[in-house]
Amino acid sequence: MFFVNSYEELNRKKLAALAGISTRILRYYDEIGILKPARINSSYFNKIDALREHQDKLLDKKNQLELLLANVKKTIDMMEGGIIMADKEKFEGYKKKIIEDNELKYGKEIKEKYGNGAIDFSNQKIKNMSEEQYAFVQKQSVETNEAIKAAFEKGDTSSELAQKACELHKKWLLNYWDHYSKEAHMKLVQMYVADERFTAYYDKITPGCAVFLRDAMINFIGKQE
Repeated sequence: MFFVNSYEELNRKKLAALAGISTRILRYYDEIGILKPARINSSYFNKIDALREHQDKLLDKKNQLELLLANVKKTIDMMEGGIIMADKEKFEGYKKKIIEDNELKYGKEIKEKYGNGAIDFSNQKIKNMSEEQYAFVQKQSVETNEAIKAAFEKGDTSSELAQKACELHKKWLLNYWDHYSKEAHMKLVQMYVADERFTAYYDKITPGCAVFLRDAMINFIGKQE
């Protein structure tokens, strides 16, 4: 044991002299694991290899510290609101997915009925929405569907509840349309009945809602004339 310790101390002194640092610092490096002198015969002790090993270990520790510092900085930035862009980018990707899905599901039919300009305008409005605006539109959609369901349960397409539901539907559409027209509105609700995909969406509210909304819209539009 004495021989090993004495030999390690000898290697430390050689390395310290080469590196220009004290043996006390080298001993500290050894204790914390930065530098472990090789237990080899002193006749084979290579000065350059020893210094390179010392350098490699220090660089490893340096890289670890830089990584830790980067993580701490990132956490501070997040806590201070410095990485808001990450959420914004997610929202932009989400809107893009909505547009692509709508194009895939309904693009052909809408273009045939309203032309390319209408759907392009609608897509642009979605792209320009802030998260707050989008949340408001979603809230409108829920309120509209709840009003349609309440009117349907009354069973009267000309009732005040049914007309309120149609008015809410109109306001919701204006989030996506360039301008409102009764003819376009009527075409749309007729498509809700004619196209099984639209029918399925509205009948999730309650079976028969698509037909009810179309019939209520006939009364709603008639009263506007």
